[in-house]
Amino acid sequence: MAQPLLSDVFIEMADTLVDDFDVLEFLHTLTERCVQLLGVTAAGLMVTDGAGKLRVVAASSERTRLLELFELQTDEGPCVECFHTAAAVSVDNLPTAGRWPRFTAAASEVGFAAVHALPMRLRSDVVGALNLFGTEPGALDRENLRIGQALADIATVGLLQQRAIRARDVLTEQLQAALNSRVLIEQAKGLLAERLQIDVEQAFTILRSTARNRNQRLSDLAQALVDGTERIQA
Repeated sequence: MAQPLLSDVFIEMADTLVDDFDVLEFLHTLTERCVQLLGVTAAGLMVTDGAGKLRVVAASSERTRLLELFELQTDEGPCVECFHTAAAVSVDNLPTAGRWPRFTAAASEVGFAAVHALPMRLRSDVVGALNLFGTEPGALDRENLRIGQALADIATVGLLQQRAIRARDVLTEQLQAALNSRVLIEQAKGLLAERLQIDVEQAFTILRSTARNRNQRLSDLAQALVDGTERIQA
């Protein structure tokens, strides 16, 4: 797949911000564009739920999602630190940095050697963090960090765009809806993986492409699969 132009990505993201957009699809697309634009291997997004607790809401790959979940379970890693400090965190070489030993071991196990976390900010509040992973040690150059922060800002705007005057309420509602939908999607992709005898990452790809082809919300298709009212064939 050809690398998209930066201007096209920003237009794509802006076009998605309509009154009734699919927030999960928006955030997953954003993680994919981070990978395509920034020269990183993978990306993940964590956001706060209604209780102010960090949750994984999108990732560009299954191994990244699982690593992000491990980071939350151990309360140790770049996204957690970024969220608490409201500042970007960059580690160019995880194995030699001597930080977050459990996270570093888990990241190395799935092939990641460098990580960068960027805050998702709403004025003075941090509502989440964007994680960028590389399989080779190395820094992100200043321009890519700036673009990454701009994409994190777009994600924040995307979550809050419904009613600026009700920003906090909208944030809570949309994030809670996204997190509830996440449970459904995990159930649906597990069901699909078992039915088609494929791995869960392939199942999620099929789930997304089917929702797009049918012009259907990802969460609605997941609900229909779990309910047994719709099926997807191989």
